[in-house]
Amino acid sequence: MACTIPLSPSSSSSSFLLSHTTIFRFRSPRHLSTSSSRRRLSVSVSASSSSSLQALIFDCDGVILESEHLHRQAYNEAFAHFNVRCSSSASQPLNWDLHFYDQLQNQIGGGKPKMRWYFKEHGWPSSTIFEKPPEDDEGRAKIIDTLQDWKTERYKEIIKSGTVEPRPGVLRLMDEAKAAGKKLAVCSAATKSSVILCLENLIGIERFQGLDCFLAGDDVKQKKPDPSIYLTASKKLGIPEKDCLVVEDSVIGLQAATKAGMSCVITYTSSTADQDFKDAIAIYPDLSNIRLKDLELLLQNAVIAN
Repeated sequence: MACTIPLSPSSSSSSFLLSHTTIFRFRSPRHLSTSSSRRRLSVSVSASSSSSLQALIFDCDGVILESEHLHRQAYNEAFAHFNVRCSSSASQPLNWDLHFYDQLQNQIGGGKPKMRWYFKEHGWPSSTIFEKPPEDDEGRAKIIDTLQDWKTERYKEIIKSGTVEPRPGVLRLMDEAKAAGKKLAVCSAATKSSVILCLENLIGIERFQGLDCFLAGDDVKQKKPDPSIYLTASKKLGIPEKDCLVVEDSVIGLQAATKAGMSCVITYTSSTADQDFKDAIAIYPDLSNIRLKDLELLLQNAVIAN
């Protein structure tokens, strides 16, 4: 019996459009509309604006690649490998089902915090790591570290299989930003080694080495929605927060960006589409029809509105 208990009642998917429609949101009374054929922004912005897009910052999981189903697969394989059982009566190893994992990953950033939260809520498990559930902090840290290390290695194997592709429009937008002299960064809450592997395999070695800043979960003490990772990126890039634009896929990432004083656009996935992105300056199903100039206009308008 799998130890899967919902975090909270699921929100209605009818509250958010899943169709291929671009939605623009601003923290002002003005609303913008788009052409259904190109989903392009059409807005007149003063050339004298005191802010401009100087740095484009991407999240990795969900933005550069749609990866959450791959992470869930790797976690469940880790639980099975170590025979992780949350109660003595469980007939099968722990298995996070799709619905539960969608909620979990959208509320808690980082793999170790996910497992720590789960085991605190549902009981520390028995496993081949410890025959009995660990009762002290050292034992609990060991089981978390062991599971995360195995899961990370399995996730790397999946990425290296060659079956995973970057999300539409990401590579073109990265290339446009670099060609225009913009700073380019990737900030991910995931383990550094796994993010490096993803980037090398999905955006290529040359693009990865050309990043002006790369930060992973290992580089900051607090995970998203804490703004630490984006504040650190701003300092490393030497770019004011107001001149940075973040691309995220979840409300956790959106909160991290806005708390850091940065504007954020959302490119949602099937697992995040029904979240409340009211603080995003634009919402896209993907980046396939989005150009750098669209994002520049968005950021300028957002600054003027505030």
